[in-house]
Amino acid sequence: MHIHEYQAKKLFNHKHIQTPKGILIYSVTQANDACKTLGGSIWVIKAQIHAGGRGKGGGIILCSSIEEVKNACGKLLNSRLITPQTDAKGLPVSQILIEIWENITNELYLGLLIDRKTKKITVLASTKGGMDIEKVARKTPNKIIKFGINPLGHLSVQDCTFIAKKLDLHFKLTKQFNNILLGLYEIFTQKDVNLIEINPLVITKENNLLALDGKIDFDDNALYRHKDIIALRDISQEDEKERLANTYQLNYISLNGTIGCMVNGAGLAMATMDLIEHFGGSPANFLDVGGGTTADRVAKAFELIQTEKNIKGILVNIFGGIVHCDLIAQGILQAIEKVRLTLPIVVRLEGTNATNGLKLLDKAKVDIHTESDLNKATIKIIKLAK
Repeated sequence: MHIHEYQAKKLFNHKHIQTPKGILIYSVTQANDACKTLGGSIWVIKAQIHAGGRGKGGGIILCSSIEEVKNACGKLLNSRLITPQTDAKGLPVSQILIEIWENITNELYLGLLIDRKTKKITVLASTKGGMDIEKVARKTPNKIIKFGINPLGHLSVQDCTFIAKKLDLHFKLTKQFNNILLGLYEIFTQKDVNLIEINPLVITKENNLLALDGKIDFDDNALYRHKDIIALRDISQEDEKERLANTYQLNYISLNGTIGCMVNGAGLAMATMDLIEHFGGSPANFLDVGGGTTADRVAKAFELIQTEKNIKGILVNIFGGIVHCDLIAQGILQAIEKVRLTLPIVVRLEGTNATNGLKLLDKAKVDIHTESDLNKATIKIIKLAK
């Protein structure tokens, strides 16, 4: 789950990580009072959306008068902002963060993530802040500092100081840096975070460190432990299909292919998508219906798949473990009748009561192709979808 910049900065502030003075507004009429409350003579107008690249998309504007602030807010509020990280429709802007402009001398990058290769929480830092860190890693990997944290231990002050030295920070800034990094680490571990970053972490003319921007990505599977984080969710920023899927406890992601996929289990879903690609097809979606699948959820899954614009066929791949395949087959038949599917469908069932499930589908008065072999099922749906 993603949150907005202003929300991330509030979490930073709780850990005594300094951010620029700012006020969130929802209408142009609030801009005048916000600027007067903040003081100063230069302000930064920042559209709040769940995507990066806002500056390139015109979502971050520097203003030197209140009139300019009003015009910028009027332009952004209730618009859809398109950035290099959004689709062609962009994302809706309903909130704007107005901040005092900071006179900065240098920009750094600082973040933590889970490194799947080393199986460690890893600190990433760089003197190349304010840029796409992936581009920096690709073009100048020597500019990236990576520090893996022992999973049986914790991040220490000594570790932070080591990283600060790599960034060539002097004593005063090292002390501030240590507090910031330890604060980020606490948020990361206490709130079940996948990624947390400050980009850029700036050095001001007054020789202080400020988090000029903030991004936090939380682990969806751990949200049940954090009701305070769930309260930060902004569904207007989520893909409509993915939002509807979440309502029915489906894990859904739209893709650009022609073969719809309905699978139980994320690992099996990814393997199924790989197999479709291997045999020359292209998946239209990722869909994990989960282990406790019901007829209603299967029906909703079919509805979602049908909305994909390039869809030409559907492959259902179910491995029955806890869930019985014959119950899944009943759910598929109910769903097909309810949704009135006309697309070719190939169903592969394997596991508990798979034989009974396949018999139910074969006897049904609907056009369903069944297979027990996944390779054959995949090849068949690709041919039918042409």
